[in-house]
Amino acid sequence: MSLILTNIEGRLGTIVLNRPEKRNALSSELVAELKEAFNAFNSNNDVKIILLKSAALPFCAGADLAYLTQLRNFTFEENVADSQHLKELFECIYTSPKVTISQVEGPALAGGCGLATVTDFCFASIEATFGYTEAKIGFLPALVMVYLREKVGMQVMTDWLLTGRVFGADEAFNKGLIYDVSASDEIEKHVNDFISKLLVGSSQQSIVGIKKMMRNLPFERSEALNYAAEMNAHARATVDCKKGIDAFLNKEKISW
Repeated sequence: MSLILTNIEGRLGTIVLNRPEKRNALSSELVAELKEAFNAFNSNNDVKIILLKSAALPFCAGADLAYLTQLRNFTFEENVADSQHLKELFECIYTSPKVTISQVEGPALAGGCGLATVTDFCFASIEATFGYTEAKIGFLPALVMVYLREKVGMQVMTDWLLTGRVFGADEAFNKGLIYDVSASDEIEKHVNDFISKLLVGSSQQSIVGIKKMMRNLPFERSEALNYAAEMNAHARATVDCKKGIDAFLNKEKISW
C-alpha cells in the first residue's frame, strides 16, 4: 500500500499522509514518497497550490520507531546521507514554486512539526498540537531550526527547542508558526475557501517570483535592492504582468 495518496483537481495538488497504523510517522520510505510527490507537483504546470494533510489523526507523529532503531547502528556517513534525505524533502517544500499549505489535525511532532513549519501556510484545528521534541530523546532539531528562525523570534525558538515541550494550536498561532486555527468541523472549509480565493486572486507568475525573492533576498541592503530591481524588471516582461496591467487600465476584473 502506498504511504501517501495524491490527487490533482482544479489546479490543486493534494498529498495525503496515508500511514495511520504508524501514526503517519516518518520513515525513509515515506520521506522518499513525499519527495517524489512534491517534486512532481513542483514541475507540473497544471498545479498552482499544493496541500499536505493526513488521512487520519495524527498529522505526523515524528520518526518511525523502527526507523529510530535502525539509526542507532548507522555509521557517520550513513547518518549524513539520511539527514540529507530529509533535508531534500524540506527543501523541495520550502523552495516550491507553488503555494504550499499544510492542514494539521492532531499532533504534529518532531519531523512532523517540521513538515508544518516549511509550508507557506499552516492551517490547524483547535485540537492540533505541535512540538519540536527532539531534545527529549537526545536528538537535535537541526534541520527545522534553519526554517523556524525565519518564522518566529529567537526567544520563542529557544523555548520550543530547548524544552522540547508540546504546545497547542492557539500558542502556535499567537507566536507566528501557523496561519489559522479553527474548529475541527470547520478546518476543511477554511482551507478550501482560502484555496479558492488564492487560485483566482494571485498570478502564478507573481507567486513564483515572490517566493524566489523571499528565499533568496540578500541580507545586505544595497545588494538586496539591486537584486529587487533586477527581479522587478524581469517581472514586468512576463505575460501575467502585461495581462494584469491591461486589465487594470481597462478597469476589468481579472481572474487568474
